[in-house]
Amino acid sequence: MPNASTASEFRDRAAIAGVGYTELTANSGVSTLTLALRAIRAALDDAGLTTADVDGVACHRVGDSVQAALVAQSLGVRDVRYHLDLWGGGSTSASVVGSAAMAVATGFAECVVCWRAINARSEFRMGGTGRSAPDTLEFQYQAPYGYFTPPQQFAMAARAYMDAFGVTAEDLGRVAIGQRGNALENERAMMRKPLTMDDYLASRWIVEPLRLFDCCLETDGAVALVVVPAERAVDLRQVPVLVRGAAYGGGHTLYSNGRGDLTTTAATDLAPRLYAAAGVGPHEIDVAELYDAFTPLVLLQLEDYGFCAKGDAAALVTDGATARDGRIPVNTHGGFLSEGYVHGLNHVAEAVGQLRGTCGARQVAGAEVALSTGQPGYVAGTTSAVILRRAA
Repeated sequence: MPNASTASEFRDRAAIAGVGYTELTANSGVSTLTLALRAIRAALDDAGLTTADVDGVACHRVGDSVQAALVAQSLGVRDVRYHLDLWGGGSTSASVVGSAAMAVATGFAECVVCWRAINARSEFRMGGTGRSAPDTLEFQYQAPYGYFTPPQQFAMAARAYMDAFGVTAEDLGRVAIGQRGNALENERAMMRKPLTMDDYLASRWIVEPLRLFDCCLETDGAVALVVVPAERAVDLRQVPVLVRGAAYGGGHTLYSNGRGDLTTTAATDLAPRLYAAAGVGPHEIDVAELYDAFTPLVLLQLEDYGFCAKGDAAALVTDGATARDGRIPVNTHGGFLSEGYVHGLNHVAEAVGQLRGTCGARQVAGAEVALSTGQPGYVAGTTSAVILRRAA
């Protein structure tokens, strides 16, 4: 991503012109290639474009989806000018969009489709152990103890954070309950039954301190975005949403705890560069779609992206600041906890909808600037985020 000195060359030069979804389910009944193509065609139609316009493809995956080259061939793209097939989980989700924006901003491509397609419930369960071991040396010392899965890994960070700042189970519950309330207004959401604190506290343990409703949904589905030069987007079907800024960052693997402090994520290092690139600060963000694989990540990111002081996020949620009518509305679609988990890209898609003003009952009034984040640096050792702006 651009550094501060080159940010003005990148800022607002690319736009998201189309968004497409498949149905989010527990069993799609089709391949990840079919899911990808359906979402991409929906996004192109949303923009008023066709497959003939596409000259770039970009996705991320972890051995659980179709190759980008095969998607390009299936779309009939004969000469791919830009190709990104990124190996990585949710930490890289926003970087796919940022990279596509760089490609069109520099003239490397004219129309890049970004997508994530997964059968993460029916085929290759995101929270399970049915995948290859990570290529991390330390993993060999944890496997004998049964320490394999994301809920186990994030539970360690959650416990450290809760102990450090006196965060309670009820504080985590308020995150899940608030996002479920947003999902009730979202026709795509997988979970549309109201959630109470009693429901939350009665739900079964997954890995202490994480209960069932602290964990994101395992979802079959796909989301796609169309990224084009900003000047081209003006003539297309939808209100352009400009990529104001984007950034990548390093993290730590949770296997070796290389950063030394589990209560602070890599977003603390990334956020200043991101805000400098975008030319805005946290006080100018109208809506935040924060990566919520687990409820504690929402609290951690509220702090590490500068919306409150360290240790104050639970109080921020309790005071209603993250509600749709609050100071910083968070995960307005229900997030991964209640809408569905499309590994990062449905957050970016929701941010686009909010800035277009097309989110109906869950619309944040006057939303003009949005933040969408990738997983904030645990497990994979990387993170990413984008800031989007509604075109004037």
